[in-house]
Amino acid sequence: MRAALTPSQIQEALAGLAGWKVEEGKLLKAYKLQDFKAALAFINQVGAVAEQLDHHPEIHNSWNQVTLRLCTHDAGGQLTEKDLTLARAIQSISPQ
Repeated sequence: MRAALTPSQIQEALAGLAGWKVEEGKLLKAYKLQDFKAALAFINQVGAVAEQLDHHPEIHNSWNQVTLRLCTHDAGGQLTEKDLTLARAIQSISPQ
């Protein structure tokens, strides 16, 4: 089981993750893209990165809006370094 991050570790990490926040115990970021096609392309990029890191986010798409939620299931749904690693990777490919 992975170690859960402390509240202070989470707050410190959020300082370097533009637009990410914690909601209901999960890291969350919403993206507004140009259109549905751009949203799907972004989702595919996120999926490729998630596969490489073997850590899969919750993804919700509504036309041009994509919402990502991250938590570590094998840590009881808490936030771990694994979530921060994925958020940073997503941030490096994100359109915003």
